[in-house]
Parts: sequence; structure tokens; C-alpha cells
Amino acid sequence: MFRALLLTKDDSSGFRATRTDLPDEALAENAPDCDVTVRIECSTLNFKDALALTNRSPVVRRWPMVPGIDGAGVVEDSRHPDFAPGDRVVLNGWGAGESHWGCLAQRARLRGDWLVRLPEALDSVRAMAIGTAGYTAMLCALALRREGVTPDQGEVLVTGAAGGVGSVAIAILSAWGYHVVASTGRMAEAPYLRSLGAEDVIERSVLSQPGKPLQKERWAGVVDAVGSHTLANACAQTRYRGTVAACGLAQGMDFPATVAPFILRGVRLIGIDSVMCPMSERQEAWQRLASDLDMGKLDSMTSRIGLTEAVDWAPRILAGQVRGRLVVDVDR
Repeated sequence: MFRALLLTKDDSSGFRATRTDLPDEALAENAPDCDVTVRIECSTLNFKDALALTNRSPVVRRWPMVPGIDGAGVVEDSRHPDFAPGDRVVLNGWGAGESHWGCLAQRARLRGDWLVRLPEALDSVRAMAIGTAGYTAMLCALALRREGVTPDQGEVLVTGAAGGVGSVAIAILSAWGYHVVASTGRMAEAPYLRSLGAEDVIERSVLSQPGKPLQKERWAGVVDAVGSHTLANACAQTRYRGTVAACGLAQGMDFPATVAPFILRGVRLIGIDSVMCPMSERQEAWQRLASDLDMGKLDSMTSRIGLTEAVDWAPRILAGQVRGRLVVDVDR
């Protein structure tokens, strides 16, 4: 038997998210095409997990479902040539917690092709303190670098700054020497954001309202986890040939913008997908996280909760009330 969160939905009882004990055979029954069994040591809560746990959005594609798009732990059994029992691994995305049973559980049955070998510098707790949010932040930071955004070109904006993506993005970019400006709706978190490396903090409302198609140039680069008017304004304020890395939709999925920043200033809008990201880019991101992310700053932005508590924390994530990262101890 193993402990898991289980999401169910039917006509009689509606939607439910409960902690339960499941038989080991349930893994094979629900993942017949998978070749690696992982003893999950830690998981985490991301925005998408919160949507699944509250049934606020059609994240879950089949029922019943064990949620959890992230997991870190030790291989128990493997038929995959690249992994053997005892190997430490991390999973991000690939449909886990959506169309495939995920990692908010003590065990997960996964495809070896989805797994990244955990860098030696990281244990499971810190890997899940990073999670998809931090891994996405690194993908965004690497995209800015790849597009030629350098620290000497000016300020870099990070939106949704007190959340998981924003917190890790600030820590990474400041460590690389960028002048980071954090945008947040919680100005009380300004000391926290400055402790991560933000040079300046601005109120979310500066960007979240409808704005002009083309505005005064300010940002050399942007990491945006918010979408909607915030993303549109960020693009409108980006400097000539600057780059915006877009990875989230906390404010909305819409993009109420014009082509003006792109055709008049050569602004580049880069979409960052963490779910189906190629393995080579995943491995690079995790290696860079292990080497470049200040572990003291990571620890300062991390809180630990138990498996049952995850259900109660999910609405708080959606309401923007959670600072930094949540690590889920699946044995609690």
C-alpha cells in the first residue's frame, strides 16, 4: 500500500480531493506503459497543482487522478536502460497529474524518458523547493541570455515576483549580475524580494491595468508569469530589441496587446513551456540550478507541508497568498 492524494469526480458525489491508501497494483493498472517505479520522497505545489486540487480549471484529463506535476525520489524498480534501483531522479511535467498519475503520493510509476537524474548538489527537498516553478524560472533566465540580454543593457523585470517562478527568477538573475526590478501585488513582501536580490520593487497595479500599445522604454528583459494586461504592458515598455520570456497566466490567458512593440522596436516575445520541454534543455536547466542558485536564498523562500495540508493550501496559491515555494512531505 502507498499513501496518495486522490481526485475523484462523478455525477453522484461531485468533485473530491482526499488522502487515501492505495494498493501497489493500482500503479501498474493506471500506468501500464511506464517502466520506472519511483519512491517519492517529496513533491510540491505549483499553480497547476492548485487548479487541479480545487477543480477550478479542467487540468485533470481523466478520473480518478493522483495529482502532482513534480516529484523527486529514488528509483525502486526499472526496466529503462538509463536508470537502476537507487538512482535519484526528478520529474517535471510530461502530463503527470493531468493525464497520468502524478507525484503527490509515496510512489509513482513513470516513464524513464521523462526523468532527469538529480544533480549531486541537490537532495529531494531542495529539488522540490525548486520544482517546476524554479525550473521554469531557469528556462526563462536562460532564454534571456540566449537572446543576448546582458546585465549592462539595463533593468530586467520579474512579474508575479513573490510567487514561485518570480522568487527563483530574482535569485538567479541577481546572481548573474542583472539589475532586477520585482513587480508584486503584495508590497509588504518588498523586504523579502530585496533579500532575494531585487534592486527595486514596484506595485503590480503599475502594469496590471490597460495601457498604451507603445510606452516609454525601460526593460532590457522580462520574466513574466502573469499574462494578460501585465504581459501586454511589459512588452510595450521593453527596450529596443529586448526580450520578454512569458511562462504564466496568473492574471489571465488573454493578451490584450498590439504588434507595435514587435514591429517598431524589434521586441522578442519568447514562450517558455516546461511541460514538454526537450530533455537536453531540462538537463541544462537542472545543472545550472544546482550550480548557480544560492541555496541559502532557496531555503529562505521555502516552506514544508504535509500531504493532507496540500488540499488546504491550494486555494491560497490561486489567491496569490503564498510566498515562494511549498515542499510537500508525502510521508506526513
